[in-house]
Amino acid sequence: MKAKNKTKELYLILDDIRSNFNVGSIFRIADCAGVRKIFLGGITPTPVDRFGRDNSELKKVSLGAEDTVFWEKVSSVSRLINKLKKDGFEIVSLEQSNNSIDYKKFKLKQNTALILGNEVAGVKKNILKSSDKIIEIKMKGKKESLNVAVATGITVFRLLNV
Repeated sequence: MKAKNKTKELYLILDDIRSNFNVGSIFRIADCAGVRKIFLGGITPTPVDRFGRDNSELKKVSLGAEDTVFWEKVSSVSRLINKLKKDGFEIVSLEQSNNSIDYKKFKLKQNTALILGNEVAGVKKNILKSSDKIIEIKMKGKKESLNVAVATGITVFRLLNV
């Protein structure tokens, strides 16, 4: 009997994303595409605050996806990256960089964590240095970037072949 192919898992790491609306949208994207888990680092808002109160703005946009996608608040994205690397994950940042490759050329070969950075500053330089790969969505227009939730949707659906 032939062994089943094990599906590669995709985790998202949201580092210093400041908008409840972006985070809520990313939860919906994760649910729809089959992302396994979301890690929330830095100032990234969570569905429930440290006092156990619901984040109504985030939940309004996520439409309950925060209940269907595993999530975890992390105190250090750098420590999380080190742990995931030890667990065999490939670390990939979505960011414009001299070292980036077109996201269409990247294929999931193993369990992967995709890092998404701040809406203005992007992924931090130290996080980029810790990444195994940097991928980007090439821009054709005059604008330099997409909204982080939109870029997440494009990339996640492509990577997971949804």
